[in-house]
Amino acid sequence: MSKIILTIFLITFSLFANPASDSDKVLQRAYAKEFAFLKAQKESLLNQLKHQSSDNSKKMAEARKEVDALQSKLLGFEVKIDAAQERLLKVQQAEQGSIDNSAIVDGTITQAKATLEPYGIDVKFDKNANYSQKMQYLFNKSIDLINRLSMITKESGSFYLQDGSKADGEIIKIGNIAAYGTSPKAAGALAPAGNGKYKLWNAPEATDTANMLSKNQIPSPMHIFIYENLKKEVEYKSDKSAIDVVDEGGIIGWIIVGLGLLGLLFIFIRIILLLIAGKNTTSMTQTVMKEIESGATSQEALESIKDKNGSVARVIKATLRNLNRDRLHLEDIISENMLNESSRLDRFNSIVLVFAAVAPLLGLLGTVTGMIATFDIITEYGTGDPKLLAGGISIALVTTELGLIVAIPLLLIGNLLSGWASSIKDKMEHSALSIVNIYHKRND
Repeated sequence: MSKIILTIFLITFSLFANPASDSDKVLQRAYAKEFAFLKAQKESLLNQLKHQSSDNSKKMAEARKEVDALQSKLLGFEVKIDAAQERLLKVQQAEQGSIDNSAIVDGTITQAKATLEPYGIDVKFDKNANYSQKMQYLFNKSIDLINRLSMITKESGSFYLQDGSKADGEIIKIGNIAAYGTSPKAAGALAPAGNGKYKLWNAPEATDTANMLSKNQIPSPMHIFIYENLKKEVEYKSDKSAIDVVDEGGIIGWIIVGLGLLGLLFIFIRIILLLIAGKNTTSMTQTVMKEIESGATSQEALESIKDKNGSVARVIKATLRNLNRDRLHLEDIISENMLNESSRLDRFNSIVLVFAAVAPLLGLLGTVTGMIATFDIITEYGTGDPKLLAGGISIALVTTELGLIVAIPLLLIGNLLSGWASSIKDKMEHSALSIVNIYHKRND
C-alpha cells in the first residue's frame, strides 16, 4: 500500500517539475504502468480472498459437523445419565422398602413372641433361620395355641364362693375366655378374682351348665360369663335402687330430687286449690240465672248460693251484691274481683315453673362438676383404672338425667295447670257477665 502512495507522489511531482509538452506522455505511461500494477494487485487480492473464503467455508462446515457430533454425544450421555439416575432411585427405594419390611417383620416377630410366652410357649429360633423360616415357626406355634385354646379342658383347682370361703373342686375351662367350677359346695360360672384366681359368679342359671359340662355334656342354651383376663377382679352384678342412683349424683343429685319433691307438693296444693275454685261452676251459675229470670231480687239470688265456696262463687256473690249499680261500675267491680281471684288461682304456679327451669341447670352444674373431677383424677392417676373415673362420670351423667326427669314433668304439669286456671277465669267472667245481662234484660 505504501508503494502505491509513493508512486502516486512521484507522478504528481514530475508533473509539477516538468510542465513541458512531454508531460502528457510521461503521465500516460505512469498511469498505465500504475493501472497495470493495481490491476494485478487487485486480481491477486481477489484470488487470495476467494481461496481464503473457500478455506473458511470448509473449516466452518467441518466445525459445524464436529459441533453436531459433540451435541449428539452429549445428548446420548444425558439420556444415559437420566436412565442411570432412575435406576439408582429405584434401587434406593427397593433398599428402603427392604429395610421397612425388615423392621415390620422384626416387630411382628417381637409381638408374636410377647403374645405366645404368657401361654408357656418359649420361642427359640435357629441361628441360621431367615425371616421366612421364623414366620413359619411362629405361625405353627400360633396354630397349636389356637387349637389348644379352642378345647374344653378340665383340671383340679379351687375358687372362691360368694361368701368369701374357698371351695376345692374341678375347674372346666373353655379356652381362655370362660370357666366353670364344680364342687360339693356349689357350682356355676367363674369370674376373675384377680391374680389368676377364680370366684363363683352370682348367676344361678349357670349352675346347670357347669354340672352338664362336668358330665361331658353340652348344654343348650349355655349360660356363660366371658372374661378378658384373670389379672383384675370383676365386681359382682348388683341391681341399683333409686337411692343408689341418686347417691351417684352426689349432693347436687339430692338437691335436684328435693326440688322435684317440693315441686310435686306445690302441684298437689295447686290442684286442690283449682278444684275448690272451679267447684260447681255450671250448676251454681244456672241456679242464679234461674232465680234472676224468675224475678227474684239480687238478695234472694245471693241467698240461694250462700253456702257455696270458691273463686267463682265469690265473684258471683260480688256481682249479685252490686247488681243495682250502673253497668260500667258493675263491670269494674267484676274485673276487680276477678283480679283478686286470679292471684289465688295462679298461686304456686311461678314457683313450679321456676323449679322446672332450675332443675336442668343444676343437672348441667353437676355435669361440669363431674367432668372437672374426672379430669383431676386423669391428671393425677392417668386412665389406667376405669374405676377411678367412675365417680366423676356418674356425677356428670346422673345429675343431667335427674335434672331432666324433674324438669319435664314439672314443666308439663305446670303448663297444664296454668291452662286449667285460665279456663276457670274464663268461666268466672262468663258467669258474671251472663248474670248481669239477664238482670239488665229483665229490668229494661
